[in-house]
Amino acid sequence: MTIQQLEYILAVDKCRHFGHAAEACFVTQPTLSAQVSKLEKELGVILFDRSKMPVIPTEIGERIIAQAKKVVSESKGIFELVSQMKGDVSGLIKMGVIPTIAPYLLPLFIQNFIQKYPRVQLQVQEMVTEDILKKLKNDELDIGLVVTPLEESGIVEKPIFYEKFFVYLSKYHPLLKQDQVEAGAILSEDLWVLQQGHCFRDQVLNLCDQNKFQRMNFHYESGSLEGLKNMVNRYKGITLLPELATESLSEEEKSRLRPFRGEAPVREVSLILTRSFLKQKLVSLLFEEIRNVIPKHMLSKKEGKLVSFKL
Repeated sequence: MTIQQLEYILAVDKCRHFGHAAEACFVTQPTLSAQVSKLEKELGVILFDRSKMPVIPTEIGERIIAQAKKVVSESKGIFELVSQMKGDVSGLIKMGVIPTIAPYLLPLFIQNFIQKYPRVQLQVQEMVTEDILKKLKNDELDIGLVVTPLEESGIVEKPIFYEKFFVYLSKYHPLLKQDQVEAGAILSEDLWVLQQGHCFRDQVLNLCDQNKFQRMNFHYESGSLEGLKNMVNRYKGITLLPELATESLSEEEKSRLRPFRGEAPVREVSLILTRSFLKQKLVSLLFEEIRNVIPKHMLSKKEGKLVSFKL
């Protein structure tokens, strides 16, 4: 049994197709198939049901694949340990970032990070929290940048900053007459929210009392905060924006922002990783680089109330 063979069965499990798995591993299909068959013969079990399309693991195959993920991950850790001992700042980091953070935070630190550490390859994918967690556990991502707390088994959370929620109003909206907005005042049919699957949507509905949330006669749910902001700008209504998303607003747009009255709702943004993750040096460098570009008042939760997104 070799690490290479284990990587091949992981590829087949992920792609559910021998040909696609071979392409992902940069080998020919006969080579990959032969090595998988050799491993099956050595173990004395069949790992995949080849009669199905897509190919699926057998019951014993699923258990062996789960163990193979751990073995392959730990084997990569040997190289990470050697790299850390040498003080070498290099390697690949695969990071997932939720859509309500990515466009506002990434431009602030990415350029400085890659200039400081040219031997580090940073691959970023934008996706919702549920997919980030799934890919972390499947070793398809190294770290995630999400809203916490998650209280997810096997996941380590490293809080970075806290950002307040602001109410963003359309031109001539009656609430513009107020300096601060009561949460109860936005329980109306003109509230724009994100699509299902976005934690920010859940936070907004919890904050605004989802039981009283009403649909407007024209209903639209966007996959981005920019989409919601544009609807407020060009149509009417209200949406909520996290603090970093307000930094790039024009002066006229900022004049239509209102804080909440009383204790401000805030969300906690953290780096998350699995407990077995070994690229600690790279995580620490990334963590510090992000903190360096965040306004100091956002680095600790001195005021405000964390808003839940668990419905």
